Amino acid sequence: MSDIHDQIQEELSQARVVCDVNGSNSPECAAAWDAVEELQAEASHQRQKPTKTSLEQYCDDNPEAAECRVYDE
Repeated sequence: MSDIHDQIQEELSQARVVCDVNGSNSPECAAAWDAVEELQAEASHQRQKPTKTSLEQYCDDNPEAAECRVYDE
């Protein structure tokens, strides 16, 4: 997860430089900020995905296993 945050920081720096050089209304500036927004959206999506435990993964693959049985009380 920290890898994507590093990429976001790099893209932020690059976007600032591109906008300073080409102007804030240039297509290059808009494209640079679009790249930042896409990475931020991906980071958000990764945070939202719940990760399964090893037991949950095992039960998905082997629902008939004794460890995966669910009893109603």
